[in-house]
Amino acid sequence: MMPIRILYDNRSRSDSFRSGWGFSCLVGDRIIFDTGEADAPILENLNHWHIPPDRIEAVILSHDHWDHTGGIAGLLDLRPGLDVYICPGFSRETKNKIKEHGGSLVECPCFRAIDSNLSVTGEIPGQYKGLPMPEQALIIRSGSGLTMITGCSHPGVGNMVRRVQEHFPSDPVFCVIGGFHLGDKKEEEIHAAARDLKDLGVSIAGPAHCTGERGIRIFRSVFQDACLDIAAGTEFDLSALPDGIMS
Repeated sequence: MMPIRILYDNRSRSDSFRSGWGFSCLVGDRIIFDTGEADAPILENLNHWHIPPDRIEAVILSHDHWDHTGGIAGLLDLRPGLDVYICPGFSRETKNKIKEHGGSLVECPCFRAIDSNLSVTGEIPGQYKGLPMPEQALIIRSGSGLTMITGCSHPGVGNMVRRVQEHFPSDPVFCVIGGFHLGDKKEEEIHAAARDLKDLGVSIAGPAHCTGERGIRIFRSVFQDACLDIAAGTEFDLSALPDGIMS
């Protein structure tokens, strides 16, 4: 089993879970991917699932934007010594903050295994408002293939899938979850991005965060029942996804 819990997103599944601008998810009971815009919502949502911070073993930060790194200091204050996987292109300010709060920096210029089922892509070049914005994704291996979790997909979500396929040519990328950074794109560009994932063999999409409400609607129209409803408080098991089971 590989449970995924959405810790933070623009939308919330219920009033019991705090939401806001940003993204974070918990993989299993021990790996946090991104930390949203602030620590309090992440910690409160963890507590709602009765998961104490001392159970967390590592944090992966996708890219150096406040809405994905905002909760790292508060988490490290409660759980110092955590490995924090980042791109080498993160700012000195962010790196220093992680160190000052007791985190152990793990810079990932390329693919790096975390354990037998988890790895990060390492730094993939991307841009935001004309400036470099390198980003990495988390890769989870399960019985159905590979799941890719993204923060904002600044390099382009299709390009990130292609990078994963190049590194794991024998494993299908069957599921992609996270922010796809399509909120400001035209409808035809969003349709093209969704069809691109389909053409790449992706079976299940979970658009969230910066994909935007219009983007999420378009992905639902393309992936239909295979489009996951991602929001703070959503919980699912990767092994159940091919059967469409979510809780």
